[in-house]
Amino acid sequence: MSSTTSFGKVAVLYGGTSAERDVSIKSGGAVCEALKSAGVEFDAIDAVDGWMERLIQGNYDRVFNAVHGRGGEDGKVQGFLELLGLPYTGSGVTASAIAMDKELTKHIWVGNGISTPEYQVVTDDVSASQIIEKLGLPLIVKPAHEGSSIGMSKANSESELVEAITKAKALDSSVLVEKWVTGSEFTIAILNGEALPVIRLETDHSFYDYDAKYLANDTRYLLPCGLDSAQESALQSMALTAFKAVGCEGWGRVDAMQDGETGKFYLLEVNTVPGMTDHSLVPMAAKARGMDFPALVLEVLSEASLKG
Repeated sequence: MSSTTSFGKVAVLYGGTSAERDVSIKSGGAVCEALKSAGVEFDAIDAVDGWMERLIQGNYDRVFNAVHGRGGEDGKVQGFLELLGLPYTGSGVTASAIAMDKELTKHIWVGNGISTPEYQVVTDDVSASQIIEKLGLPLIVKPAHEGSSIGMSKANSESELVEAITKAKALDSSVLVEKWVTGSEFTIAILNGEALPVIRLETDHSFYDYDAKYLANDTRYLLPCGLDSAQESALQSMALTAFKAVGCEGWGRVDAMQDGETGKFYLLEVNTVPGMTDHSLVPMAAKARGMDFPALVLEVLSEASLKG
């Protein structure tokens, strides 16, 4: 990792206009506090009106991107920073766009033989009953381009499926229905080519939804995760392979399920700008690896680069 003086002047991008704005504001604030404690010169820039002009005029040396969701995590910010010649954290334009699109991610994973739950893209010519006939029940419905579990719903019946699809369509024109995997949920943080210790997630909610992620105080994070060393190593390797298959680099997080009956792992999605809040998972995994929050922020920032 470079010394803090080599970072130059840093712009911390946060906020934005996506459905994940509130989470991004918290992430950006935490990153700024870490940079301040490390003596790094920085400006905090909310990615709303005027943010492009501030970046153009600010004489920055690199950017820490903490904008979650559409606009910040889908290749748009990355493309602008490439045009400016400003090194930035995380994945490049193409990988960011793919990872933000759950359908495209699944296409790549399936093509590379990476296990992911069976799914159906919602179209006008496919009915709820046909989806159930193909995938069974229960099901999980997801907007294809949202993060933080926003707009996701579990469906246990045809009527619930119709309702869940309607809810997801209000947020995104592209909606996926995915076969429900009954079992344990895990997340694997990736940091500069290394998979960090796996975290097991437990919640009393029907699944690890937005409330469980950011608001609830009873969500349980198990570290060690409860897998034996061979299983954990296999899951870390699987997550790294999936991360690289999408073209991701720098840092990120891969979410997974383990079928309670077969023990088989299924990967769910990639997050290329993971949360950096007091409830967030990457800082938790880094801590288990012996890295405190400021050190994590500096490690992420040290790999800021141009990807084009």
